[in-house]
Amino acid sequence: MNSKKLQKDFFKYQAKTTQFASGFEVDYAKGSYIYGKDRKAYLDFAAGVSANTLGHSHPRVIKEIIQQAEKHLHVMVYGEYAQEKPVQLCKRLAEVLPAPLDTTYLVNSGTEAIEASMKLAKRYTGREEIIACKNAYHGNTQGSLSLAGREEKKRAFRPLLPMINFIGFNSEKDLEKITPKTAGVILETIQGASGFRLPENNYLKKLKDRCQAVGALLILDEIQPGFGRTGKLFAFEHYDMVPDVLVMGKGMASGMPIGAFTASGEIMDCLSHNPSLGHITTFGGNPVIAAAALATLEELMESDLMNQIDEKEKLFRDLLVHPKIKTVHGRGLMLAPELESEEYSLKVAARCMEKGLILFWLMYSIQNLRITPPLTISPEEIKEGCQIILETLNEI
Repeated sequence: MNSKKLQKDFFKYQAKTTQFASGFEVDYAKGSYIYGKDRKAYLDFAAGVSANTLGHSHPRVIKEIIQQAEKHLHVMVYGEYAQEKPVQLCKRLAEVLPAPLDTTYLVNSGTEAIEASMKLAKRYTGREEIIACKNAYHGNTQGSLSLAGREEKKRAFRPLLPMINFIGFNSEKDLEKITPKTAGVILETIQGASGFRLPENNYLKKLKDRCQAVGALLILDEIQPGFGRTGKLFAFEHYDMVPDVLVMGKGMASGMPIGAFTASGEIMDCLSHNPSLGHITTFGGNPVIAAAALATLEELMESDLMNQIDEKEKLFRDLLVHPKIKTVHGRGLMLAPELESEEYSLKVAARCMEKGLILFWLMYSIQNLRITPPLTISPEEIKEGCQIILETLNEI
């Protein structure tokens, strides 16, 4: 398609999420680069907002997608037929996750996994209250949006779910708000939209102890930090605790649409009866996407990629030293340099794009640039991108 016509048709026919979409015209992508219709190569420091774990068009992932597509695509709604790749994926997750996380429900996206995990907590405990964190972001369907910690994102869509209450992330005092009336507490292991905020002072362990004491389920949203981004397969592994329900998505299938939630077999079984079809999804567990996710997981477990994360993080931190960078939030390859203002951050990101570097920003804290590159990014590519950022900060 003619380049100018592609952009024109994009703005005319495809629904937008904002009034300032860039309309960048993609030709193809490989490794750490996206190639535009303008014949330029753009180094990708966003990775599809943490989705392209193994970079673009990873050969192992592509091979598995093609092989499965040649065998069969969708054959039946979720949970009826035994299909090789979805079963292997769920089994492999059970093997690499700590007990009692041994049963996985495959869905279409992270936000669907959040919705289903809320239902699971209510069904298992027989309770109605869900507690979330202030400044949280868990997705944009109505249930997930109900958990969002920013009223300006929710006001236009009310009424949302009732009986959602909020605690402060890292607030030990607020743990008292978790009571025997609480079905589940849901939070991001690392808060994403509000600035890549890390848990502090054994907060996650204290939170889990409080949930156990009152009989509530602890649901951890690892949609963004999961699948190796922090140097562990899941970020909770840094914090000496195990959630009751683990939610995943984004980077799980290296760019293919997927989500999942994992719990013990005992907890998960309650979705199968009273009522049956406690959660149902037509395309969850799609065999082609499951093949991509299994290939991603196996590559992470068999390669040295996760062991390289700390070194790559250090390289980023060593390079991103500049008077206009206040600090760098986050962990691993989930980093957020904080600049002076939202307006300035947007200008920097736009200028970096002109120079061939793709950056993004954080939803609730736009003054923070998003650096979430593929885990496969090389030290040379890190140096290349950081040099563009520093040059841009000197120019603007």
